Amino acid sequence: MIPSFLLSLNQQELKALFVAPTLLKQRIVLTLIYSAGLRGQEVINLKISDIDFERETIHIRQSKYKKDRIVPLAKNMAIGLKKYLKAENPHIWLFNGKESDGRYSVKGLSWVMRESLKKTSITKEVNLHSLRHSYATHLLEQGLNIVTLKELLGHAEITTTMIYLHVAQCPLIKPHSPLDTLYNYHKK
Repeated sequence: MIPSFLLSLNQQELKALFVAPTLLKQRIVLTLIYSAGLRGQEVINLKISDIDFERETIHIRQSKYKKDRIVPLAKNMAIGLKKYLKAENPHIWLFNGKESDGRYSVKGLSWVMRESLKKTSITKEVNLHSLRHSYATHLLEQGLNIVTLKELLGHAEITTTMIYLHVAQCPLIKPHSPLDTLYNYHKK
């Protein structure tokens, strides 16, 4: 049985979730969390200058464990972010909010997630952090190696990342010798 804190959404559920919010800003913030595997605190700390459209990267600064990391910026996400930036014109923080320092709050993000879920037929007990779990699970299922995933998620220990191996539905590869692939033997 999958622990409830590891529940992830499938692709159809994610599509339904991302179109549920009425506001562009809310659609973009939820999609960005999934597309880059961000923690709530990381997304509210993003500055406009942390997005590098040319290099297609996002710079996560001083996250958990006070570490910086660079994650890929999805091409579709870049298109949405440019549209959002043009429409909303934020100044310093990527996502402005009602907080005194001008940023969105994690509490506000959680509210957006809950309200968006209500507009879908999703019945799983998921929360904002489930978008990060979905990111990790989907990358493993698509063949990304666990060491690279550890770096993308910003985990200090590989054992933290390894919990996703119990969740991901990875295709089984028939055991073989690497010698067979080295010389690419084919039966004729």
